[in-house]
Amino acid sequence: MSSLVVRRTALAASTAALVLLATACGGSSDSADEKAGDTGATQADKTPSAAPAKALTAAELEKAALVQADVKNGKVATEVPAVDDIAQDKVKADDETCAPLAHLQAGSYVGKPAATAKRSWLDDMKRPAKNASTEEALLIGIDRAKVIETLASYDDGGAEQVMKDLKTAAEKCAGGFAYTAAGTKTKMAKVETTQAPEGADEAFAVTQTLNADDVKAPTKGVVVRKGATLVYFTSANLASAATGKDYDFPAELVEAQLAKLG
Repeated sequence: MSSLVVRRTALAASTAALVLLATACGGSSDSADEKAGDTGATQADKTPSAAPAKALTAAELEKAALVQADVKNGKVATEVPAVDDIAQDKVKADDETCAPLAHLQAGSYVGKPAATAKRSWLDDMKRPAKNASTEEALLIGIDRAKVIETLASYDDGGAEQVMKDLKTAAEKCAGGFAYTAAGTKTKMAKVETTQAPEGADEAFAVTQTLNADDVKAPTKGVVVRKGATLVYFTSANLASAATGKDYDFPAELVEAQLAKLG
């Protein structure tokens, strides 16, 4: 195994706990990302309804959140470990305009929701081919999707405002930004709005490139709105972090969650 792969993998693993590089993630295709820009902006630009929808309670969010029976593969955790449950007040962006992106990246939420619920999802492990080299086997072993999902319901049009703030942040922080989560500083090299999913009242999708040592690794986030409820999906891929290569976002999770929200 080359020292470069070992070093990069160790770097990614040490970063994992605080920037969601604990495992790999999968989903929307490279071709979907290339379409980016206009389609994603169109989704996020939809005109919200005149009368804000009613916020859901914590109990209602828990009922609506994903459970194991809702997914075809991977494992849903209804009790999210502390490393994946960073409190909102523990996330601070150097530039306040970029704060919504920092909260999304940290697996948190934006604004002041009336209630929240949280889940995590870990993809099934892939098996390397029998003739795979040691390096290939290592990368395949850590090439597993992970997503942190946060449901947040807002009063008085708060959900619509958060969507606007995310779009503004993506535009103004496209050249990158820095933030601190739970005491650890993280730098993002760039921010790119990508193709947002269908089926929501509003949707926002973004690829944020993590700048760690000499590796610039993509991380991906999606936020969808149904009425007064936002669902934040934050994904990461340890194999991608080790190599800097792109990966897919698991769009099937968004589809399953939107179906439950109705």
